[in-house]
Amino acid sequence: MSTYHWLLTFHITAAFFFVGGSVAAAVLNALAIRAERPSETAVLLRLVRRTLPVIFLGVGGTIVFGIALWRCQRYSIGAGWIWGSLVLWAIANALGGIGGRHQERARELAERLAAEGDASTPELKAILTDRKGNAVSWAAGLATLGILVLMVWKP
Repeated sequence: MSTYHWLLTFHITAAFFFVGGSVAAAVLNALAIRAERPSETAVLLRLVRRTLPVIFLGVGGTIVFGIALWRCQRYSIGAGWIWGSLVLWAIANALGGIGGRHQERARELAERLAAEGDASTPELKAILTDRKGNAVSWAAGLATLGILVLMVWKP
């Protein structure tokens, strides 16, 4: 196998980690929003934290191996699809971090409520269903989808 094939294999593997971890986190977050008791919400949001190492491995691997592929293949410095992917990568990571902090606030409140009798409150429901907080996470997912589109079709 050539250097190109090794780099491509690692880049695609990292992309699977990035996307797979992100999808798992999104599913767990959606389930947490629908959970009835704070203890259930807390468990699901703690599981989201378990996806972070996978996501971080994917984030790091996609950028490192992607740039190595760029150099290996001698793509033009002005390749728009690469620059678009890099911009979307930065946006996805920034928005994912913001969305993650929103989920952490919800998890902390859910854990406190679970310890105090496991009864939900309007405050917890408000944090979990906050349109702005959830929109940030969905926007991160759309940016990630945009990266996949650019990487596959290379316009």
